[in-house]
Amino acid sequence: MKTLIIEGVRTVAPKIKRFDLKAEDNGPLIQFEAGAHIAVQLKDGSSRQYSLIDFGENLPYENQRYTLGILLEQDGSGGSAFMHSLQVGDAIQVEAPKNDFPLIEDDRPAVLIAGGIGVTPIISMAAALKRAGKPYTLHYSGRTLETMAFKEELSELCGEALTLHHDDVPARCLDLGALIPTLDTSSHIYVCGPKGMIEAVREQALSAGFGKEQIHFELFASPAPSGDDAGDGFEVEVKSSGEVFWVPQDKSIVDVLEEGGVDLVYDCQRGDCGICQVDVLEGEPDHRDVVLTDDEKAAGDVMHICVSRAKSKRLVLDL
Repeated sequence: MKTLIIEGVRTVAPKIKRFDLKAEDNGPLIQFEAGAHIAVQLKDGSSRQYSLIDFGENLPYENQRYTLGILLEQDGSGGSAFMHSLQVGDAIQVEAPKNDFPLIEDDRPAVLIAGGIGVTPIISMAAALKRAGKPYTLHYSGRTLETMAFKEELSELCGEALTLHHDDVPARCLDLGALIPTLDTSSHIYVCGPKGMIEAVREQALSAGFGKEQIHFELFASPAPSGDDAGDGFEVEVKSSGEVFWVPQDKSIVDVLEEGGVDLVYDCQRGDCGICQVDVLEGEPDHRDVVLTDDEKAAGDVMHICVSRAKSKRLVLDL
């Protein structure tokens, strides 16, 4: 953990604040690449992840500050409320930058798609692509123009590469069904935003001829649990050992199996990296990831155990 000081705080849109952070000793910070995030420690010892923003203002790797853009979520888990309570001069503990959403280093053009506060990692991608002289376009969507943060900075950064979409003007809504078929299918697509947007982009892009390896995404919040998690919970059987674990409503399969000593491989814990995928031998999963296609979800033979749950009373997993 490293101690950072809040150097600046300002409101950039309704319920969205920009935070500029500096090192406690005013020294240089660890460099980061587009798509990276830091984990901020909360008062209870838990942590929340926030994307790092690079507006292209500094030369590459001369990072004297980190910038975050954070939406206050009324029904969130407390991270945004903690961050919005901070003032200039306050200290926070953060982990080193980590990148689960990197730009692919090749010569293909890039299409950047952002929804709401999911624009934060996309800003850094636009800055990196512009510095590298690589072709890109950015489609940024929000419910209203007023609620869209950083649109002025993006306009200055991206120029004609930027298109703003907002639902309060019907002619300006983001129509993925119209947009995606017009894209060069050799492009990489990077999308960050709500789960529904990510799923729609993936399905439309796959139908338009894009390969799965060309579609990159990050969910800006953990998928919210629904109200019917198979009653109070469900059982998970580990096939290799025959052990059976009870998964309550307030814990994930990963949480329970790790507590039980099962060796697991996972990373994002948001359902958008795919690393925790396991085969389902029996039972019906309740898919809450954004990795699997509709057909893969319907087949029900694999699942992502960091966020997905069960519709049946028991799952038997190939672990």
